[in-house]
Amino acid sequence: MAKVAINELGAFTDVVVLDYNDLIAIGNGGTRVIAKIPAHGAVELAGVANTVDIAGSSSLVIDVGTTSADPDEFINALDVDAMTTPVFNTGDQFTAGTTVSTSGLSQAVKFVTADTDIYIKVTDSAVASLTAGQIVIGLRILDLAKFA
Repeated sequence: MAKVAINELGAFTDVVVLDYNDLIAIGNGGTRVIAKIPAHGAVELAGVANTVDIAGSSSLVIDVGTTSADPDEFINALDVDAMTTPVFNTGDQFTAGTTVSTSGLSQAVKFVTADTDIYIKVTDSAVASLTAGQIVIGLRILDLAKFA
């Protein structure tokens, strides 16, 4: 898990790069903490890019969020090996029509009062067969407490 330097910030505060070995280590149905929302913070943007094509499986699905059993608040059921373009804000907290985001526009979600882990969950019965691949997950995490 990497914190982005000031000169790299752009749209993201946290960027996670996972290659196929990392995905194999997480395992089918496994989760790993990839970032943290600080107390009095929220997430404003979540994106995933498949930067090196997945090889060895055609069923790699990921979720990203804060619920360890089913972390799908930010990215939900993303079929990574089928991606042709980056994907942003597809999770339950960002989906238009919910009480959190009724407009479909990007806005801060998952407001927390205590430090909260962000997980990735891998679902792929063939994950151990991966021979290539890399995904990049970018998050824009707001931290209002740093101004206190």
